Amino acid sequence: MRLDRQKKEKLVEDVQGKFKMAKATFIAEYKGMKAVEMNEIRKVLRDASIDLKIVRNTLARRAVKGTRIEHISEKLAGATAIAFSYNDPAQAAKTLVQFAKDTPNLKLKMGTLGDKIISLEEIKGLAELPPREVLIGMFLATLKSPSAGLVGVLSGVPRKFLYALNAIQTKKAEGQQQ
Repeated sequence: MRLDRQKKEKLVEDVQGKFKMAKATFIAEYKGMKAVEMNEIRKVLRDASIDLKIVRNTLARRAVKGTRIEHISEKLAGATAIAFSYNDPAQAAKTLVQFAKDTPNLKLKMGTLGDKIISLEEIKGLAELPPREVLIGMFLATLKSPSAGLVGVLSGVPRKFLYALNAIQTKKAEGQQQ
């Protein structure tokens, strides 16, 4: 499909906006995939708030200029698909890693998290992270733990004092009975 100059400029501008807004991007090679498979992947990714764009590498290189991840331009080669995650990078990584397992023609190559390039191994590690809500719960439990321990220690002092008073009272009561 041949694009005229105006359409190319609009496409570059659109993709550049996506690069700037995305919390994470994932670069994959889709060589040999059928249109039906691509449509299925697009639908599932769209439901997970992930945009999948297929852009010519020359246009993608132009689009990445002026963004915080400009240094990935030399890695854009082959039949390239770019997934943009705007919300939860871990969930996006899980979805894409699962698709790469199920679809042999989809090969994840690399990604970006913020302005840092991440390798395929790091993408897989990101995919193994628990959901965001679980991580927040774990963090809050960690914050609560020291304060709960401190409360336990501080409540132990008056408790031992009360035990001592009860022991004295019991001894005095035994002494008065005799």
